[in-house]
Amino acid sequence: MKRTCAVLMAMTTVLGTTAVGVADASADKRTLQRDADALLALGAPGVLVQLDTPTWRARVRSGFGDVAAGTPVPWDARFRIGSYTKTFVAATLLQLVGEGELSLEDSVERWLPGVVAGNGNDGAKITVRQLLQHTSGLPEYLEQLPHLFDQAEFEQHRFDTLAPEDAVALATKSAPVFEPGTEWSYSNTNYALAGMIIAEVTGNTWQHEVQARIIRPLGLRDTYTPGTSPHVPGPHAVGYQRFTPESADVDVTALNPSWGGAAGEIISTTADGNRFLRALVGGEVLRPAQLAEMQKTVRAAKFDEGWPGARYGLGLMWVPNSCGGSWSHGGDIHGFKTRNGVSPDGSRSVVVSINTDSMTPKPGVPAPTQDVTVDLIDHALCATG
Repeated sequence: MKRTCAVLMAMTTVLGTTAVGVADASADKRTLQRDADALLALGAPGVLVQLDTPTWRARVRSGFGDVAAGTPVPWDARFRIGSYTKTFVAATLLQLVGEGELSLEDSVERWLPGVVAGNGNDGAKITVRQLLQHTSGLPEYLEQLPHLFDQAEFEQHRFDTLAPEDAVALATKSAPVFEPGTEWSYSNTNYALAGMIIAEVTGNTWQHEVQARIIRPLGLRDTYTPGTSPHVPGPHAVGYQRFTPESADVDVTALNPSWGGAAGEIISTTADGNRFLRALVGGEVLRPAQLAEMQKTVRAAKFDEGWPGARYGLGLMWVPNSCGGSWSHGGDIHGFKTRNGVSPDGSRSVVVSINTDSMTPKPGVPAPTQDVTVDLIDHALCATG
């Protein structure tokens, strides 16, 4: 009976939701909880959501942080944020631009001579701006890492270290996807190079600069740049991975995230994720000129399947919604899916953490026609409460 009660408590639709200062916030909370619950049928083991507004905050959770134990996602859970790391890295590099240390129009070759070369790849033709905006045409190095996609290979190599220069070397085994500046295509190789440029400009690792320039000044006490450490520190959910739709979930919580590096290494929380989003868009992180550059977008048609009409800036994505649109940058990495959004004025933001990035809908549940969190984020940001 105690086990049954624990499971019911983990699944409850109101557990832990908080709000301060607005009487009608309960309607928004109920919608947020309903949307979080709906993700379970789409294959989420567990969900944690935090919505911040100028006058109140709401947190909800659903499902399980540990399926075997039947326990919920901790309210203060740390999780791998995957490609949301790119927003931290882009903001750091843009701070250096604002300080006159480099220009967005500098070539990659200027800062990393000889690093991008071979098979038609040429760092002299690619600018820093094109790296941050994914308009460089550089191939994707993840395609050269088969162990990320196969369970047996993953178990053998999950604690391997990948240096950024080795990631770039893997990418440049292939020809460019297109000529620099002519199209848009997402490639983690761009941010491996961005992290290397930060190190070249400052003499410090990108992790050091992100900590010094963003994490510490904003008081993001539960945000980490783990480097090669395989652990998620502090309270956290189990991160699950299903390597094929038919296979069982595998605990992949512990892994060496260096293969993600400046493209996807960081660990954070919903509270810290919201704090950074609101500070960034609200003008606390970048000077006006550099924030304006970050928000200059190009069409990102390859993201339409998840976010119809998406546009991409410099480490920041614009997503149309029912109240105009929001700024965002999600992330997927083994065991964790992060999604977020912030209103154009930075006043209202939401972060969603799901403890798998390989969601498979339950039998009889139709596959989603867009990213699984689109409705949740739209309702969170476009409500009037």
